[in-house]
Amino acid sequence: MAAITAADVNKLRTMTGAGMMDCKKALTEAEGDFEVARDLLRKQGQKIADKRAENETSEGFVAVNVSEDGTNGKLIALACETESVAKVANFRELVQRILDAAVRTNATTKEDLLAAKEDDGLTVQEHITDLMGKIGEKLDVTYATLTAEKVASYIHSDNKKGVLVGLKNVGGADTAVVGRDVAMQIVAMKPVAVDKDGVDSAVAEREIEIGKEQARAEGKPEAMLEKIAQGKLNKFYKENTLLNQEFVKDNSMTIAQLLDKTSKGMTVTDFKRVAIGA
Repeated sequence: MAAITAADVNKLRTMTGAGMMDCKKALTEAEGDFEVARDLLRKQGQKIADKRAENETSEGFVAVNVSEDGTNGKLIALACETESVAKVANFRELVQRILDAAVRTNATTKEDLLAAKEDDGLTVQEHITDLMGKIGEKLDVTYATLTAEKVASYIHSDNKKGVLVGLKNVGGADTAVVGRDVAMQIVAMKPVAVDKDGVDSAVAEREIEIGKEQARAEGKPEAMLEKIAQGKLNKFYKENTLLNQEFVKDNSMTIAQLLDKTSKGMTVTDFKRVAIGA
């Protein structure tokens, strides 16, 4: 059996970032072969991923990138199990690595992003698995991308919630302030769609049925139930679709009115909201 020296352990730690005892154990098992030891450490990460697959990930960090021309945004959320892990350097470095890969490859889906290869030959997923092996926690990625005439973004102060919002018909308006205000609205008020046309029909049907049941329980006549339920559905649209929501900073206007006031005809085409633990 090959003798494992402190220098060997330090070399593997430099190569992988794994803990000293994990490196020593991997080198011993690999009989001093560094490539085999690296594979063993990677498998250790996969074992942890499998073992902790059902664990809740309620902590983490959100990062965003908007292209220089303002037409495309990438939003990354890397979730972990504990607040302490979310604050360590190699976790934050991994968040940036994932975001950089998203920008570099212009990945359109999470699957494409996780499969993207880095300069070291490893995929983004393999880097995530490696870090799971080092920290002993489950990690989970959420990814969103958005293209529009102008994309605005916002990361909440807790770094656990973020938004991309697409605007059109911006004209010559400076969208920095209004874009941030709309993105903040989305973080705070959690709209389900841009407007009522974007609400899933199944959701609308469920709201109608709930409205009927509530009216029936209140003793309203059967002939009135449909009209009452429709009124409740319209209230749902007002409270839960972005353009119809009252602006949280000034409830005398809706988001649609805020945008139109900023630049005639300006509106939202789409938005992406990600949140860790909420």
